[in-house]
Amino acid sequence: MSWTNRLREIPGGQTHVGTNAPFIRPDCEGPRRKARLEPYRMDPFAVTNAWFAEFVADTGYRTEAEQFGWSLVFFSFTKQDGAYQRVAATPWWCRVDGADWAHPFGPHSDLDGFADHPVTQVSWHDAMAFATWAGGRLPSEVEWEHAARGGDADATYPWGETEPSDTEPLCNIWQGNFPQENTCVDGFAGTAPVDSFGVNPFGLYNMAGNVWEWSKDIFRVASVSKSARLRNADSVRQDIRLLKGGSFLCHKSYCYRYRIAARTGVTSNSATSHMGFRLAM
Repeated sequence: MSWTNRLREIPGGQTHVGTNAPFIRPDCEGPRRKARLEPYRMDPFAVTNAWFAEFVADTGYRTEAEQFGWSLVFFSFTKQDGAYQRVAATPWWCRVDGADWAHPFGPHSDLDGFADHPVTQVSWHDAMAFATWAGGRLPSEVEWEHAARGGDADATYPWGETEPSDTEPLCNIWQGNFPQENTCVDGFAGTAPVDSFGVNPFGLYNMAGNVWEWSKDIFRVASVSKSARLRNADSVRQDIRLLKGGSFLCHKSYCYRYRIAARTGVTSNSATSHMGFRLAM
């Protein structure tokens, strides 16, 4: 069966992006802005390891992490007896030689048992190459938010307004004391299968948590101020791309970014063990 047969129809019309109640102001979550969309379709699932493996087998594609020879891995998934270069501002991230989509935690790891989990360690360029091969595309921020809300204009989360907690996580995020202790109440220390947890009203899985999802957009600030213009120019110069949805490493105490309006941006050649993507059409 063609993957396009499983796509969910997303109605167009008047919608919006952003929020008038931003929580992480440096991410520029607001203000709420009106938008209008034509109808489109979105995959209910993030792209899996199995599907990405088909792409690689068919094309011989080499991801940017493979070309660089290393990528970033959360410290608890590394070989604990190894000595790794840490990211100064976020020392729970380690540079691991040989980490890539097929070895997401380094050469000691593989995808055995993870075929139906979202592919990770893929950059924006890798996601774009896959989308071209599959005949799809990455969604815009407006499309992603509109689909995640599932028809509820004021939804904070894909399931509504219920706040996830350490005892009732509702999606694949961190439970416990970040970054030292993950109690894994949701059943997963890392990624979960792409069909885990419930669907939103549009039939989409994991629009919150599990893995960050690349959008097609440059990370931009919705303001006409001088500082905003400078920041937007810097995003263009460095090719900083927008991601949505949060990941299994999000927790309200540190990374409250599993809200629909939340966002982040990283350079387009970045790849980590908590970033993936899904396709639209």
